[in-house]
Amino acid sequence: MAERTLEGQERRCRGSGSRGLIAWTWLVVCLWLLATVATARAGFRAGIAVRVVTPDPLLPVSGGVGPSHPTTRKEGDLTVRALVLEQGDTRVAIVGADFLGFPSVLGNRVRAEVHGIPGTNILIGATHTHSAPDCYGFPDAQGRTGADLKYLDWVCHRMAEAVNEAVAKLQPASLKIVTGEARGKIAYNYYAPQLYDPRCNVIQALDADGRPFVTLVNYAIHPEVIGSEQGILSPDLIGALYARIAERGGGTAIFMNSAQGGMVTADNRGPDGHDIRTWTECERIGQLLADEALRLVATAPVQADPPLFCAARTISFPVDSPLLRAVLKASPLRYPTDASDRVATQLNVVNVGDAQILTIPGEALPNIGFYLKRKMHGRENLLFGLTNDAF
Repeated sequence: MAERTLEGQERRCRGSGSRGLIAWTWLVVCLWLLATVATARAGFRAGIAVRVVTPDPLLPVSGGVGPSHPTTRKEGDLTVRALVLEQGDTRVAIVGADFLGFPSVLGNRVRAEVHGIPGTNILIGATHTHSAPDCYGFPDAQGRTGADLKYLDWVCHRMAEAVNEAVAKLQPASLKIVTGEARGKIAYNYYAPQLYDPRCNVIQALDADGRPFVTLVNYAIHPEVIGSEQGILSPDLIGALYARIAERGGGTAIFMNSAQGGMVTADNRGPDGHDIRTWTECERIGQLLADEALRLVATAPVQADPPLFCAARTISFPVDSPLLRAVLKASPLRYPTDASDRVATQLNVVNVGDAQILTIPGEALPNIGFYLKRKMHGRENLLFGLTNDAF
């Protein structure tokens, strides 16, 4: 009898222990779920990283269709800069590269090496400097190209490294977003002086202590003060803009061009009417644009925990230009085209805070820029030109 009682007590103890184990397991699961939800709702984060991509030894530089021009020296370094934004399970990468353009055939190589961000959420734009190596593979009259394919592969790797590092450096952030006129002698429309948009868009990320650590500048301009024919490799005025923003406490800067076609160029006209094509003039214009961007964003309200949305669509369009068709067919990059000479490219819409961003895969004319901004739905509307492609 006593034995049966002891056995019963043992069974009750085992049952109690099992119930305790189940309760403990449920507690652990609930805590894990709470932690997962808390992580998913950790709030808005941002991170930025930079890679220098100046070729060593220096390479010829390209200002457009045709042969590249040899170089003997550099003014500043070429860089690729990656800004990653995160809200919940949405991540978006914005990449700015110091090149004339960065075609999607290269951009897709970068996307394949990035971890933790869908390729459709990676926006890759070019600053449009006319003093950097050819990323298109432009053929010369004999069908040869000055593009260095090994260098371009290296640039793609460096760009992917920057995006991956920016992901690793994500930190809690708030944003300041503003649009306003950039005053002073910065840019003008060479062909149609009245058709010019002087507005500058700025997105600035602040850390948990309210200090800026990223400043994105979105403005329409051709950075071609130095150009491609002086034997100089350079980020042009964008390099000076980056240095100035860092010097003035704006953190790491990234520049995304806008609707600069037709053409909106740097205002480097001298008193005698001739263009001033020096690094000193690059510094004047770049520093002025940086100062204006920082002036505009200084009084912008802080947006804590801003929402983030990204959508992408692949579109195709015909290549009507015989010259461009010849470039696509002769380039060693092997641009994908269909039987009807159509090309496909990615368009993105990004909503962040009270701003809306639309990408343009080429150089849009200013009137198209005005039209698009009128049709957009943000309080602040940004156009990222030469982004995701370079037609």
